[in-house]
Amino acid sequence: MNIDKDTVDKVAHLARLELNTEETDTMINDMNRILGFMDKLNEVDTTGVEPLIYMTNEVNILREDVVKQNITHEDALLNAPKHDDKYFLVSKVIDKEASK
Repeated sequence: MNIDKDTVDKVAHLARLELNTEETDTMINDMNRILGFMDKLNEVDTTGVEPLIYMTNEVNILREDVVKQNITHEDALLNAPKHDDKYFLVSKVIDKEASK
């Protein structure tokens, strides 16, 4: 497969990108190089090679969650630009009528 201007234009449209002529030429070159690399990988004989799920056998070592500082409800509300006695007040972001 060879990438041409029409293919780059279609991909750019799908990705909502605006490319000028120079950027389009660069993308054609880059995408063709990527496909060339993939063709090289397809030449490798992988018979008998198990697919990898993870790149290593290492296991994440996670630390215990330790509370280092407690903050009261009242202290948290002190940082809010708008609040009542219990909650942060924020602008409405969902219109019930629009979501129907």
